[in-house]
Amino acid sequence: MTRQPNDDATIRIDSFFHADTSTFTYLLTDKATGQAAIIDPVLDFDQKSGRTSTPFIDDILAQVAQQSLTLKYVLETHAHADHLTAADYIRQHSNAQIVIGADIRQVQGTFKKIFNEDERFVADGRQFDQLVSDGDRLPLGDSNIDVLATPGHTPACVSYRVNQQDVFVGDTLFMPDVGTARCDFPGGDAATLYQSVQRLLSLPDTTVLHLCHDYPPSERPVCSAVTVAEQRADNIHVKAGISETDFIQMRTERDTGLDMPRLILPSLQVNIRAGAFPQAEENGVAYLKLPLNLL
Repeated sequence: MTRQPNDDATIRIDSFFHADTSTFTYLLTDKATGQAAIIDPVLDFDQKSGRTSTPFIDDILAQVAQQSLTLKYVLETHAHADHLTAADYIRQHSNAQIVIGADIRQVQGTFKKIFNEDERFVADGRQFDQLVSDGDRLPLGDSNIDVLATPGHTPACVSYRVNQQDVFVGDTLFMPDVGTARCDFPGGDAATLYQSVQRLLSLPDTTVLHLCHDYPPSERPVCSAVTVAEQRADNIHVKAGISETDFIQMRTERDTGLDMPRLILPSLQVNIRAGAFPQAEENGVAYLKLPLNLL
C-alpha cells in the first residue's frame, strides 16, 4: 500500500494502493472543517476460500479516526468489475452516505438478469444513499465536489471534480503508457468513452486526474495521478491526433482479446448492492452465483 499526500490549499488528498487488485482508494479531507470523503474503497476478498476481510479499509478508517475527521461520503465512480467495494462496510461504521451515478439503475437491471436475481433485489438504486447526475454538486465542508458524467466503460461512470483542480476519473483513463478503459462490458461503448475522455482532456492543462488503477510496465513505479497536459501529449490511446474512428477501431480490436477480470463475477453481485452481500439463506450463509457458459 502506498500513501501519497497532496497538500492543496483547501483539500488534502491521500491515496492508498490495494496491490491485489491494483486499485487506488482515496481519502479527501476538507482542511478547514475536517469533513472527509472516501473514493472507490476496496474490500479484501480471497476468491479461493470465499472469505472477505477488511484490513485495507480499516487502515484508512483508522486514519479518519486518528485525525477526528467527519466522514460524509463514500463516492463510487462506477460499479467495479475488478474488486469488491467496502462502501457498505464503511456506512455501517460511520454516518457516510454512499454516492454513485444515477445510471447505476441500468447496470443493476442488466446484472439482475445475468445473475437471475429474484424479486428481493430491486434495480432502482435504493441500495445507495445518493444517485447523482452530470452537473450535480456535493458540498464537503468549505469545498465542492462537482459530478461529471463520463460513461463509456460503463453507462453509470462518473468523475468527481474537487475545487476545479483535482478530478477522480475512475476507470475512464489510466496512465499515459497504459491508455484507457475497456468498453466490452454490458452497456459499454467505445464512441461514448472517446467523448468522455475528450471532455476530461478539455479541462485546463494543470488539472490533476486521479486514477482508479495503475498497471505499470516494469520500468516505472505505480502512480496515481497525472495532469491533463500529460495525458493529452502522451496517452497511447487518446493523445492529440488520434481520431474517434481510430480510437473505436483500436478499442474494439483490443477488447476482443482481453480476458474477463479475475473478480468480475463476485464483484458485480456485491457492487450493485453498494457493497452489501446477497441476503443470507436459511442456514445463515450468503452465497454468490457462478453463471455457467453465459459470459
